[in-house]
Amino acid sequence: MGGRPKALMELGGRRIIDRVVEVVRAVADDVLIVTNAPELYASLDLPMVPDAFPDHGSLGGIYSGLRAAPGDAAFTVACDMPFLMAEVARLVTRRAGDADVVVPLVGDQHETLHACYAKACLGPIEARLRAGRLRIVGFYDEVRVLTIAEEDVARYRAPEIVFMNVNTPEDLDRARALLAALEPGGAPAGPR
Repeated sequence: MGGRPKALMELGGRRIIDRVVEVVRAVADDVLIVTNAPELYASLDLPMVPDAFPDHGSLGGIYSGLRAAPGDAAFTVACDMPFLMAEVARLVTRRAGDADVVVPLVGDQHETLHACYAKACLGPIEARLRAGRLRIVGFYDEVRVLTIAEEDVARYRAPEIVFMNVNTPEDLDRARALLAALEPGGAPAGPR
């Protein structure tokens, strides 16, 4: 994205992060952001925590957010997922007490950045971070995992749309085209 934060890209006249926060607020009592650049997200007026393990990727972010979360578990999403849906998020959050990880499974891919993680995951995650083993699913065999079926997600919207990340300018263009189809009349092109 040319060095610009993905979460701050506009889609349909709204920043992606604003779309994400709207959905998370609909399903969670407490919302916090894991970032090492809090000045970029100050307008959200949300609590923020830095990465406890800087440069340790998404697993480090999950750990940092979970450690700082006030409850027994945290619903964790990526900041660049413009098509999150509260209905799909609730499929995960409603089952949070049933396992240590509650995660949608699409094909053979766990949607690790749209999942609930219980505090019981902190030890196994920290051990992986300290060992430099950053694959998120790498600790799953040490905890209780409950998967949400692809078919359950698809009742609301195609999983490849719900879980879409915007990582490149081409992804952003694709998201804008999808938005025009999903929300007719609500998708001006916006600056890139």
